[in-house]
Amino acid sequence: MKHETAVFGGGCFWCVEAVFTKLKGITSVTSGYAGGTTENPTYGDVSDEKTGHAEVIKIEFDPTVITYNDLLEVFFAAHDPITLNRQGNDVGTQYRSIILFTTEEQKKIAEEMIKKMTKKYSDHITTQLQKLDTFYSAEDYHQKYFEKNPDNPYCQVTIPPKLKKLEMQFGHLLK
Repeated sequence: MKHETAVFGGGCFWCVEAVFTKLKGITSVTSGYAGGTTENPTYGDVSDEKTGHAEVIKIEFDPTVITYNDLLEVFFAAHDPITLNRQGNDVGTQYRSIILFTTEEQKKIAEEMIKKMTKKYSDHITTQLQKLDTFYSAEDYHQKYFEKNPDNPYCQVTIPPKLKKLEMQFGHLLK
C-alpha cells in the first residue's frame, strides 16, 4: 500500500476531519495547525490569531485508491472557498481556506483545481496555496472530535449537512 500526505484547512478542523474520515483510501486524518510561524502552537494560541496558523487536517491516503485530485474535489465541495477567513459562524484567519502542498506535483494539481474552481464560482477563490513547512497535531481532545461527541450542538448543526452533500456528490468515494 502506498501512502501520501495531504494537508487542507477549510474552517473548523472538527468539520473537515468528519468529512475526510468517510472516504475510501484514507488511512488516517489528524487535526492540527499549519501555515503559520509559531512553533508548537496550542488551540488557544491559534484562536487568538497570533500564530499565523490555520486549523487544518493532515490526511494520510493511498493514491492507488483515491487520488489527490479526488481529495481536492471533496475539499472544495466541503467548504466555502470564496469567503475570506470565515466558514459559517467561524470567523478568523485560523478558519481560512488553505491547501498546504507536500510535493511539487501536489502544487501543480492544486493550481489546476483552483483554476477550475475559479470558473465554477462567480466570486474570487480565496484559497491559499502554500508549501507545508511543519504540521503540529492539535490537542488530543480535538482528534476524532465528531466521532467522540456526535451530540455536540455545534457539530449537529454543521457536520450532518456536509456529510449529506458528500454522500450525494461523492458516493462513489465513500467507504
